[in-house]
Amino acid sequence: MTFPPDDLRQTWPLPTSPRPIVIIGAGSIVRDSHLPVYTRLGLPVAGIFDVDAGAARQRAEQFSLSRVFDSLDAALAEPDAVFDLAVPPGEIAGILERMPAGSATLIQKPMGRDLDEARRILELCRERSLTAAMNFQLRFAANMLALRDAIGRGVLGEVTDIDVRINLYTPWRYWKFLEGVPRLEVLMHSIHYLDLIRSIAGEPRGVYCRGVRYPGMDAFPDVRTSIILDYGDFLRCSLTMNHTHEFGSQHAASELRVEGTLAAARASMGVNLNYPDGEADELEFCARGTADWIGVQLRGSWFTEAFEGPMANLQRYVAGKDQALVSPIDDAFRTMAVVEACYESSAAGGTPVPES
Repeated sequence: MTFPPDDLRQTWPLPTSPRPIVIIGAGSIVRDSHLPVYTRLGLPVAGIFDVDAGAARQRAEQFSLSRVFDSLDAALAEPDAVFDLAVPPGEIAGILERMPAGSATLIQKPMGRDLDEARRILELCRERSLTAAMNFQLRFAANMLALRDAIGRGVLGEVTDIDVRINLYTPWRYWKFLEGVPRLEVLMHSIHYLDLIRSIAGEPRGVYCRGVRYPGMDAFPDVRTSIILDYGDFLRCSLTMNHTHEFGSQHAASELRVEGTLAAARASMGVNLNYPDGEADELEFCARGTADWIGVQLRGSWFTEAFEGPMANLQRYVAGKDQALVSPIDDAFRTMAVVEACYESSAAGGTPVPES
């Protein structure tokens, strides 16, 4: 076998007979990711709705959509549709309450603003028999699909170390709805990595976390975070997040490193660097005992190719082509539980240092 394997998985199969997609929400994520991907893949979009009718009309004009719904009820009445919810987390439950029973829906992360809202969302999906998946699209990025494939095939051996490092400037003001929220960094950003790590290593036993503010950014709470996930005595797992690095690109970082008993891997998330333009993603491997890092040619990046996978998986699942959802609502709830534990740990503070 070549090292690394030259046939690592980087794509998710597309649906053969996709249902029409109704998009609820017309914000930047829909403009920059959802609609460009659906247009490129030829997935049918039946229409779009947003409480800001002007934003919905603008998206419709940009992407030649045939319909702008004049109300949420009209959007939810579209027959045989898959609903793509791309709204702020506090609005998710209210929309699910009005969604037709038995519908299929892809829900933008996070799963509410806290664990109580996540629990309500989970209950609604169960009560209304919704086929619901969370849009944790990082799982579907080309480098992450390839990395998980390599781990599953034993290329790295036993995983012993997982490390995420973010050291860059994130323009939080790009998203107006985030100003004044009580929770920010872990809930809106690190949640992606926590979810990805769960998909690699399973459920952590516990967390240690500390999130802090930054001078002059009074509208935003935790913009820098340090997290340790407890996986026992043989797997070290840490995340170090600094979103206020305004010192050029030379020492900026956006990467995930995974080490094992046989090999190591490094993946970069280029979209975080110079957002929203970003840079290309990367993936490279190194066999234990060597110093040769070998890069893998990737077919795309987190933004935007990773957005192909969640909708494709959901569409294929409801059509009976995929046996399981990659990010079902029940699994997403466990990611939200880890997020909640991070905030509880941060609020509790560290172990006091003995006086003597």
